[in-house]
Amino acid sequence: MMHARMNHPVMVLPDAMKVLQSLGALTQNGLPEKLLELVHLRASQINGCSVCVDMHARAARRHGEADERLFAVSAWRDTPYFTDAERAALALTEELTRLPDRADPVPDPVWNAADKHFDEAELATLLLAIATINVWNRLNVAVRQPVGAWKG
Repeated sequence: MMHARMNHPVMVLPDAMKVLQSLGALTQNGLPEKLLELVHLRASQINGCSVCVDMHARAARRHGEADERLFAVSAWRDTPYFTDAERAALALTEELTRLPDRADPVPDPVWNAADKHFDEAELATLLLAIATINVWNRLNVAVRQPVGAWKG
């Protein structure tokens, strides 16, 4: 059995849990749950957060997501399973998750595609959802939070 390096920071600092849960709740309005779960899953794959990959794949399935789409999230560009809006959201997710990897972290074509498919409130929600999952990923990866521990 794998063990975390320490108690999870949101358990050590309960106010942090409240803040992150509040931020997460803000992202539950205006965008389809299935889209949000795909975004969460893709960021978590990039960040190597096993807890969130497990959690968000399961959540997506609970929201009716098809296995073929879940299996293809990491290769979304090369599969026919995603809408143009989903592709725009996944591209934005990748850019915001990989900020230091590029001289222009969010290139205009990626931004413009997202802006084409989402209104300002939806885009704000999407940006907050991407930022929030990246916070969770970084906390979980740092402490090596084991998969399944969140279920307890």
